[in-house]
Amino acid sequence: MLEININKNLHGANGNMLLDVDVQIQEGDFVALSGKSGSGKTTLLRVLAGLEEAQGEISVAKTPWLDESLTLAPQKRAIGFVFQEYALFPNMNVLDNLLFVNKDKALAKKLLQMTGLIELQKRFPSSLSGGQKQRVSLCRAYMNRPKLLLMDEPLSALDPKMRQQLQKEILQLHKEFKTTTIMVSHDPSEIYTLANRVIVLDEGKVIKDGSPKDVLLKTSGSSKFSFEGKLLEILKVDVINVAIIAIGQQIVEVVVSESEVKNLEVGKNVNVSTKAFSPIIS
Repeated sequence: MLEININKNLHGANGNMLLDVDVQIQEGDFVALSGKSGSGKTTLLRVLAGLEEAQGEISVAKTPWLDESLTLAPQKRAIGFVFQEYALFPNMNVLDNLLFVNKDKALAKKLLQMTGLIELQKRFPSSLSGGQKQRVSLCRAYMNRPKLLLMDEPLSALDPKMRQQLQKEILQLHKEFKTTTIMVSHDPSEIYTLANRVIVLDEGKVIKDGSPKDVLLKTSGSSKFSFEGKLLEILKVDVINVAIIAIGQQIVEVVVSESEVKNLEVGKNVNVSTKAFSPIIS
């Protein structure tokens, strides 16, 4: 079990705030850490990794990493870290990037096989695509068989198709190694696909903690579909008003009334909802 009870003063988007987190995470859990930008998500990962100081306690399987008398050095914490940036050694090929962490060639070959990189093991990072580089980074994080895997929006720079492919591979690796994992993500579909638990931070505090369905699903049964999007433009077409809204990777048009137009502001986020008595899926 991972036990976290830490606090740290931060300067957030709205001024000074206190990162104050007290949670317990079961061994083998896949936890998605979500919340607004500046809520303390990345700082929490860095505190767990030992890259930033904090007050309080952190222990893994009853082994203390942080308490009043101890701050375990990052290299002594059994962690793997996958950043947004790939952080690969440009002068080493794919295989050597993995073996730099651990000389276990059998494990390296297994990881490369699982992620479809075995044919690229002699290639250098400069000749790889973004998705391939992130696969190498992910494999490297598993090379020391970490007790805790930390991922900070690892797929955010990739296109939707590549993100879906890597989600499958991350899930495959998680099932194979059963590593306790904490991943920062803002993508609901990504969270729902990968995590068995979601912790939402706001201004440094945990405001939601539960299953992806309980935390993410805003409606149920025959109530309403509800989607959040960004209002791009409001057009006058004959006698009706049409709002152009970006929802995920799609642009949609929604007819709005004169009274609704008065309360809308281009550039702001809006909720688009509809009754769901007879939804059509194609």
